[in-house]
Amino acid sequence: MLQTVTRKQMALFFAAVALQSLAANFAHPITPTIIQDLGLPDYMFGLAFAGMSFTCFLFSPFWGKISTFLSSRAVLLISNLGYAAGQWLFAVSTTVETILAARLIAGFFVGGVSVCVLTYVINCSPVGTRAKDLTIVATLTTVFAAFGYMVGGVLGAYSIPFTFALQVVLLCVSGGCFYIWMKNDQLDERRPTKRELLKEANPFISFLEVRDLLCKIFVILFVVVLLSSIASTAYDQCFNYFIKDQFHFSSAYNGLLRAIVGFISLAANATICMWIIRNRDVKHSLIWIFAAGAVTLGAMILVEDVILFIIINLIFFAINAIYIPLLQDVVAKSATHENSGVLMGFYNAIKSLGMIFGSLFAGFIYVYGAKLSFLYAGIFFAISAFLMVWYCRHFKTEK
Repeated sequence: MLQTVTRKQMALFFAAVALQSLAANFAHPITPTIIQDLGLPDYMFGLAFAGMSFTCFLFSPFWGKISTFLSSRAVLLISNLGYAAGQWLFAVSTTVETILAARLIAGFFVGGVSVCVLTYVINCSPVGTRAKDLTIVATLTTVFAAFGYMVGGVLGAYSIPFTFALQVVLLCVSGGCFYIWMKNDQLDERRPTKRELLKEANPFISFLEVRDLLCKIFVILFVVVLLSSIASTAYDQCFNYFIKDQFHFSSAYNGLLRAIVGFISLAANATICMWIIRNRDVKHSLIWIFAAGAVTLGAMILVEDVILFIIINLIFFAINAIYIPLLQDVVAKSATHENSGVLMGFYNAIKSLGMIFGSLFAGFIYVYGAKLSFLYAGIFFAISAFLMVWYCRHFKTEK
């Protein structure tokens, strides 16, 4: 059984998470500008993100299994280097085909990052602080993603190639930091054979291994993960393009707006989210959070004033920041050290599947109505709230 890491070691891990999240989001605020400058169709913003999400979905269980052979820190090193390569390909792409190829490559490696960050916390964090550490990871990811938007947006207004170059360098640095600062959480110290690696590389085999862990109550929980991911992604992808297309915001304004979101997310997670974890039942709290998200998304459709629209969106960003670590905590509490890689790999796969549907949906429905993604995101949040009611009622009897 692994020994838990010290708080100093965990703090260094958190620093690497922050750096990786910062760098990973440099390209998002400049993507609408790239699409418009290349004369590509509007739906391309959703299609490109869906391409990345597809391979992230397909190979997340694979990375979860591989981490048992290679350790989380080794996978994080490999994944960040591969992600950097994918972003370099994105930077030099000029056609729909090459952009999609770059996004598919990036998504393959992003899955390794997402899965092993969570797996490492579950494997190495003391049980008493696991929920807190998962919340810290989610908070850092959200906050520094927002700052990454800001940096990428401001730099992109001056030089898109430089923005990509800085992103590639920082992704490589963050991969090195993970490997140097993290403890080895390898479960299987055998050197896997080529046959084993080829077997694990089959994503469908990896998905089949999850069957034994799933029961009816888990299925409902993962449906909530799927629907909320669709809603969040459809909203986020639409919002990013919406303020560029409808309000003519530059990438710099987009980035600065995300910086504000970062502070709001930090405040919401440090206060409301931590209070819920310490004082309330997380499962029941998610019902009200999803309901609040549905109401807020519905309000976006009704307003036309730019300032009021932005204010409502900032409120939703706070709600969105809160639900992610709470839902993550509900799933993580069901994992053991032995199945953490497989279970969190499946969690990330379902979340990525939602990102595929959400981004495709946002991209293609945009041509029929700029705010339709907000409407359907609200509906999915409302359904998630009802499913959490069912989950809470059946949790004790069917667990």
